[in-house]
Amino acid sequence: MAKMIAPGLDWPNLLSQLKAAIPEAFAANGDPLNLIEGAWGHPGHGKHYYTAVDGSELGRIPMLDLDTAKRAVRFAAQEHQQWSKVSLDTRKARVADCLEQLRTHRDLIASLLMWEIGKPLKLAQDDVDRCISGVAWYLEQIDGMLEGRAPLGLISNIASWNYPYSVLVHAVLVQALAGNAVIAKTPTDGGLFALTLGFALARRAGLPVSLVSGSGGALSDALVRNPDIACLAFVGGKTNGRDIAASLYDRAKRYMLEMEGINCYGIWDFSDWPRLGAQIKKGYVYGKQRCTAYIRFVVQRSLFPRFLDTYLPAVKSVQVGNPLVVDNPGDPLPELDYGPLINSRKVEELRVLYSEAVGLGAISLYEGDLDEERFLPGQDISAYLAPIALLNVPRNARLHHNEPFGPVDTIVVVDRIEELISEMNISNGNLVSSIATDDPQIARMVASELRSFKVGINTMRSRGDREEVFGGMGASWKGCFVGGKYLVQAVTQGPPGERLYGNFLDYTLLPETR
Repeated sequence: MAKMIAPGLDWPNLLSQLKAAIPEAFAANGDPLNLIEGAWGHPGHGKHYYTAVDGSELGRIPMLDLDTAKRAVRFAAQEHQQWSKVSLDTRKARVADCLEQLRTHRDLIASLLMWEIGKPLKLAQDDVDRCISGVAWYLEQIDGMLEGRAPLGLISNIASWNYPYSVLVHAVLVQALAGNAVIAKTPTDGGLFALTLGFALARRAGLPVSLVSGSGGALSDALVRNPDIACLAFVGGKTNGRDIAASLYDRAKRYMLEMEGINCYGIWDFSDWPRLGAQIKKGYVYGKQRCTAYIRFVVQRSLFPRFLDTYLPAVKSVQVGNPLVVDNPGDPLPELDYGPLINSRKVEELRVLYSEAVGLGAISLYEGDLDEERFLPGQDISAYLAPIALLNVPRNARLHHNEPFGPVDTIVVVDRIEELISEMNISNGNLVSSIATDDPQIARMVASELRSFKVGINTMRSRGDREEVFGGMGASWKGCFVGGKYLVQAVTQGPPGERLYGNFLDYTLLPETR
C-alpha cells in the first residue's frame, strides 16, 4: 500500500490557510512576526524551525533581542493601566468573542499542533477543546471570583511546548479576563504557528495580549526580572525553574513556577490487575511528555510476577507512529497513543540515560521497536522512540533521580512499606502520585506520607480542569497554586494582609486540604 500524508493535512496547505486567516501576523516574505506594541511586526532573527514528524522545516522563528523585548514589556505594562479600568462586562464580552473565533478555527489549530508538536489528531483537538471549555467556565464564574479583588498588573507567561492551548492560552485568557495585560513567550521547541493564530484572534477581539519569540535566557531580563512584570507564570524544567526561583527570591513579585518531579505509582497488597493495566496503557498518552505522567512504578516484591504479567502486555499494545500518515485518500488518521517526541535531541538524551543506567547495573525489562508500516517510506524517524522500561535503576544513575519526560519507565521492587514510601518520595516533591491497594487503611497511610500535591487511590491523577486546584510539593513547584478561584487570586490583588495558597520560596505551605 502507498503511504501518504492525509490529503488536506500537508504543511503547505495548512500554512496557506493560516496566512489567509491572519495575514497581519506574517511578513511580506511569509515569515511569522512578533505581536509587540499592539501590532504584528519585528521579524527579529529568523531561526530555522523543524518538525519532529518527519524532520522537515516548517518556517522561521522570529527570535527577538533583549532591547526589543523590553520595549514590548514596557508597552504592555502601559496597556495594563488602560485595560484594568475596562468594565468586567466588556472584558467578558471580548473574551467570549475570542472563544467564538477559536471555535471557528479549532480544526486548523489542531492540525497545526499535529505538525508542530507531533500530537495525534484527537490529542491535538483535546488540547484546543479543553482551553475553550475551561475559559468558558471562568466566564460563568468570574463575577464571584473577582468580588473584592483588583487586577494585579502585567502577567508574563513562559510555558513549555507540550500543551500550548489547554495550559498557555487558557491561562492567558483568564489572566486578561481578570483585568490584566498579558505577555507570553513562544516555546522555541514547538507551537509557534498555532499560538500565533490564537494570539492574533485574541488581539482582534480587543484583548491586551503580546507574543514574543526568543531564547529564554536572552529574554530573562525582560520577561522575568523586569520591574514592569507584576507576576510570572512559568511551566518548564527544574533547571530553568531553579534559576528563575533564585532570581525572584528577594523581589516583590508574584510567581507560579511549575517544575518537574518524579510521579510514582506504588503497588501494595493489590489484586485488580485489569484496572491497573488499562491505566498503564492510558498513561502513554503523548509519549509521557506531560508534567503528570507516571514514569516510576514501585512494586511489592511478592506482587512483581503479577505486575509484570499486567505491565508488559499493556506496554506492548502502545501504538507509535507518524500521526499524519494514511494508506489511501479518505482513510481515517491512525489511532496512535503518541507520535514523535518533541525532537531528535530528546530521543538521543533518553537513549544516553538508558544506556548509562544499564551500564551501571539496571536491568532492561522492555525495549520496544518502531513499526515501519506506521511511517512514510524513508522518512526521518530520529524523533520517534518506542516505550522503554528499566528495572532497579541504581542510585548513581541520572534516571533514578530525574524525570525523563518521555516514554521511559523505571520499576523498583521493595519488601517493606517504608521502602515503598521512600522510593515514591525520591524527587523531593512532585505533582501527582498514586497507590494501588485493596486495603483502604494502607491507602490512607501511604497517601499521608507522600510528598505529592495530588494522590490517587487505585487511579492516576491529572492536572485537572476548572475548579480543581493544581500545584506541587517540594521542588516540583514554587509560588501560587492555580486552578479554579486560585488562578484568579494568583493574578489579582485581594484585601490587605491576604495570604495566598501556595508553595513559596521559603518552603511554607499554607494549610488547606489537598
